[in-house]
Amino acid sequence: MTDRGQHTFEEIATQPTAWADALADVKGKAAAIQALFAEHEFQEVIFTGCGSTHYLSLAAARVFQGLTSIRAWGLPASELLLFPKTSYGPRETLLVAVSRSGETTETVRVVRAFRKERKAPVVVITCYPRSTLAREVAETGILLVARQGQEKSIAQTRSFASMLVAAQGFSGLVKNSVPYVKSLEGLPLIGHWLLQEKAELARQLGEEMNRQRVFFLGSGPNYGVACEAMLKMKEMSLSYSEAFHFLEFRHGPKSMVDESTLVVGLISEGGREQEIAVLKEMQGLGATILALADYEFGLEDFAHVVAFRSGTSDWARGVLYLPLLQLMAYYRAMAKGLNPDRPTHLDAVVRL
Repeated sequence: MTDRGQHTFEEIATQPTAWADALADVKGKAAAIQALFAEHEFQEVIFTGCGSTHYLSLAAARVFQGLTSIRAWGLPASELLLFPKTSYGPRETLLVAVSRSGETTETVRVVRAFRKERKAPVVVITCYPRSTLAREVAETGILLVARQGQEKSIAQTRSFASMLVAAQGFSGLVKNSVPYVKSLEGLPLIGHWLLQEKAELARQLGEEMNRQRVFFLGSGPNYGVACEAMLKMKEMSLSYSEAFHFLEFRHGPKSMVDESTLVVGLISEGGREQEIAVLKEMQGLGATILALADYEFGLEDFAHVVAFRSGTSDWARGVLYLPLLQLMAYYRAMAKGLNPDRPTHLDAVVRL
């Protein structure tokens, strides 16, 4: 392997260990998390971030609400910063701010404004324990750190996945859901298996340059993950890619489907039957299908199928969709002669 793309490849390949590390940190804060919710009657929780961590917030909010029944939203930090009156309600709100670096300007400003106006604690999820955001919650709030998610490359891979696990662990601990948290502990082993057994499929699909358009489809908690997969494809390989809710894809976007299209389905259990129907329709229009699901039943007609066999719920297995799709973007970038470590025009931290 050349130096080009080395960091990205290593960070994708080592991420299951980072998942375990992130979950361990969150479990160590279990008492503080449960005390926070015992002291406050939160009526809504807003997860926020920028770029990748905005997409993480979309996924995390669906997981949180699914597990706790407390209303949750995922919003870009820029919306909270520019339009606070239409973002926050009069309810007692908990803000969960997610930032790999802990230095992103919009997110830092939102946390400071929220603390000043609401006089309320904030939860921060980051990879850097000495960052500006980490200091913001040093006295009042909770800091969740995915230390092994730290990266040298610009595009988030290992960091995104490990912070997503941290957000999931946080959500499970709010109601002290022991079986759910236990299910998260089993994900790294499956992650290692995916990286060993499915890397060749990722390379094959990534290097197929006749696939000019890639669509990522996901429902519920998988929509935010589909958005992140789309972003990785754009950032690393400068390829046309979009993300949609499964059934929404029929309402216009399917007009883009033809023989040069790859449609990637992140199949849930809650919407499985309807999601498979969408993929079959797109296959009929000429698309090549990559289906990722927990088991293979009903997927026999598709060209490419990856089954996790995790036995976990839709709320738990979000990170399992990521390694193959991150590798696919990596291999496509390498095949195009690009450097996925340093995507065009991008910086690791956006400072205003």
